[in-house]
Amino acid sequence: MIKATKTKRTIFFVFSDILIFLLSAYFAFLLRFSGDIPDIFISGMIKFVFIMLILELIFAYKSGLYKVPWRFFGLREARKMLINSALCALIFTGIFFIFYDFFEPFPRSVILIYALISLLLMGVFRISKRVLLDFRKPSTGEPCVIIGATNKTLQLLKGFASGYASYYPQYIVDPRKDSIGTTCGDFLVASMDELKKYPAEGITTAIISKKLSPRELDALHSELNEYGYKKIKLFSLLGDDVNIKDISIEDLLARKPKDLDSSVIKEFIGDKIVMITGAGGTIGSELSRLCLAFGAKQLVLVEHSEHNLYAINEALGANEKCKLALVDVTQLESLERVFNRYRPQIVLHAAAYKHVPLCEFNPKEAVRNNILGTKNVVDLAKKYAALRMVLISTDKAVRPTNIMGASKRVCELYALNSGDERTDVVAVRFGNVLGSSGSVIPKFKAQIAANEPLSVTHPDITRYFMLVSEACQLVLQAASIARGGELFVLDMGKPVKIADLAQKMLLLSGKEELGIEYVGLRPGEKLYEELLVDENDKQTKFESIFVTHSEAVDVGILGGQIKNLLDAKPEQIVEILKEIVPEFNHNNKG
Repeated sequence: MIKATKTKRTIFFVFSDILIFLLSAYFAFLLRFSGDIPDIFISGMIKFVFIMLILELIFAYKSGLYKVPWRFFGLREARKMLINSALCALIFTGIFFIFYDFFEPFPRSVILIYALISLLLMGVFRISKRVLLDFRKPSTGEPCVIIGATNKTLQLLKGFASGYASYYPQYIVDPRKDSIGTTCGDFLVASMDELKKYPAEGITTAIISKKLSPRELDALHSELNEYGYKKIKLFSLLGDDVNIKDISIEDLLARKPKDLDSSVIKEFIGDKIVMITGAGGTIGSELSRLCLAFGAKQLVLVEHSEHNLYAINEALGANEKCKLALVDVTQLESLERVFNRYRPQIVLHAAAYKHVPLCEFNPKEAVRNNILGTKNVVDLAKKYAALRMVLISTDKAVRPTNIMGASKRVCELYALNSGDERTDVVAVRFGNVLGSSGSVIPKFKAQIAANEPLSVTHPDITRYFMLVSEACQLVLQAASIARGGELFVLDMGKPVKIADLAQKMLLLSGKEELGIEYVGLRPGEKLYEELLVDENDKQTKFESIFVTHSEAVDVGILGGQIKNLLDAKPEQIVEILKEIVPEFNHNNKG
């Protein structure tokens, strides 16, 4: 069986339409002359066919008709065809009157007859398979109930009828009162109360086709589990394909900020040279994708890991806008060569050691990478007159209890007190991103895959979470409104109890029997992370972004303290950090 692809579909419809246009022109002339076309009109007919063929194909392509699969052809596409036919007829009429002598003799009524015939044939051709699909009900596969009587559900039903997924829908339910009792496809829409009855009939698969907030989805998932549904899926359309996937923990924890403003970010990033340090990390990778998407003129990817730099370059499609710099930000001379060569206008500094236990065990390396790396980037951004330098910071910098958090607080202090009249230097602070490397969610997924109990440090430990895409968009949005010296804080919503998260992941995977194992707090680890420092934090024009107070310090004195820190022995680092960050309360007991 030949697998359908976008290219094959386009070629098929183009050649089909060429045949339809040729036949339509021929039949239009036949009808005009009652079945006998005089020889004198043959030349005009050929010229008409040639011009209309070109016009019709251009308008069909530009309007996206060749991107629409059989099963998705509907009123919207029919309307496009009608508009295209009318425009082609009008344009040809204009051409005819301008070059009247070129076409004469030519029967003008043919233009209208042709438009009607071609529109009819194109519509009948495209709807033919759609009609067959609608009459073909799936009767094999896994029985299921669909939640949500929406346009997406109609597409889902067509997908089932086309054999795109092995499910057999039995019922459709919807929470909206005005939908109950109506029909969706050939199904009578029932109320959500009916869901509890279906497992007794052997229907233990539910497919959610309605758009829900993460909180609503979480509540519905719990409800369906209580009723006895074994498989709970989410439906979405990915291009032309029906996508039915398992609910992930990311679906339930996503924050979905309402104030993401793409236009602000595009204006900030568009047509600028952007440097991203730590470009191969979780945050750096997403920032790289976003900057390309928002129209950066050039992207300078700075990364000390060869593998990570290779991976992000491949993920971006080896884009010619991307310039790869295999550089350690602690190496000033090497880093300066990159600045000197590319002269970035915006610098996004995401390079850092972020894992609390590793920084506790390697304090010298943590301080060198985080603090010296940040100092080098800030100093060079100023030296080469970047318009804006943005430090990516963390909630662990608030009243830190570990070396990683204290080092990031020093980074904040140096960055926020270093701006000048040419370069705005700002910091953006946020909590954990869902699924970042080394974070709790990938760890839990690995333990579930290995059929191991989930390791949680403490029953009461909580953390803030946000999708990496949302966090990075808010970072760029905050940077776009910066004026220099601000410490922006992202509203991460409510903290999540890690034990609850672990339990939910076990439930989603169907492996609740694995259970949770409490292993005790690690050195430097907090029970509760903090984001906002005090009640005086000011909300910006975006409700998800706040500006918080940051202490003013003498950069000259701070520079000397940083030098002492870099020259210190590992056992001296904590005391020097406490001098710089008095609120640092080191908890190395676990």
